[in-house]
Amino acid sequence: MRPATQNSTDHEDRPRVSVVIIFLNAERYLAEAVESVFAQTYADWELLLVDDGSTDRSTEIAQQYARTHPRQLRYLEHERHANRGQSASRNAGMAHARGDYVALLDADDVWLPNKLERQLALFRAYPHATMVCGPSLYWTSWTGRTDDRDALAHPVGEPDRLIEPPALLRRWFAGERTIALPSNIVFRRRMTLRTGGFPEPFPSLFEDLAFMVKVFLHEPVFVANECWNRIRRHPDSCIARATPAEWNQAWFFFLNWFEEYLRERGLQSSEFWQPLQNELWPFRHPVLFRLSQLRSRLGRAARSNVNTPPPPEHR
Repeated sequence: MRPATQNSTDHEDRPRVSVVIIFLNAERYLAEAVESVFAQTYADWELLLVDDGSTDRSTEIAQQYARTHPRQLRYLEHERHANRGQSASRNAGMAHARGDYVALLDADDVWLPNKLERQLALFRAYPHATMVCGPSLYWTSWTGRTDDRDALAHPVGEPDRLIEPPALLRRWFAGERTIALPSNIVFRRRMTLRTGGFPEPFPSLFEDLAFMVKVFLHEPVFVANECWNRIRRHPDSCIARATPAEWNQAWFFFLNWFEEYLRERGLQSSEFWQPLQNELWPFRHPVLFRLSQLRSRLGRAARSNVNTPPPPEHR
């Protein structure tokens, strides 16, 4: 394992950026994620490796990194090496962060070398921004198979602009469903004191969306047009393993959380309340929803029959 590319700065006891990598049984990918942090052209960072109860070699890998680089890396775990989920693990990392900024990296993803340098430059150019995000590359070609093609996913919002709240949330409700992904974002640590971290408890799906909803609702975000990270697509990810029933259950959980979040803040009259109720209606009234779908299908069939000419023998 190689050392960092250069020394931190004169105030190494308080690094500028705290990088949080959470992991659970990620022995196949963890070292590559860590090495992509070491490869950064911006060197004023610390790295917090948060173990969410791993049972494979990833615990040993993380601890070895921490022993080898004690000035820049720290290994964290929950009490009794418990598995508490992604939200609790990210929050644990952020609670121990000492930097002015926080950057998240999932253990199966990687950063491009200029990520932190470019994002910190944008913070200097837009001091009012509390978060910087940009497009992410859905990375399928890492397998080496020629038929695996990568795709660029752009976050909601106009690129290369500082966007005031709640415009990004409004655009998301209007149908732009892609949000800024955790491995892409950098945000000011003090922002979490205002908005809170990742909601707990939360299933392993949509917890990042819940965090971004709070940010989009309250904070100015700079949306860049540069890609700085690769999101590894593989069959062992929680997204790939989720069944349709688990997706629906997690989406219902998120919608209920969002409703309670708005209610607690007296935002029932906001522009987001009614669209949220529309999303919740099929879950809360499944029989009526299925009947309405049936009526719609019958109506479309009837209209189709009216517009279809009769068979030749009846002309």
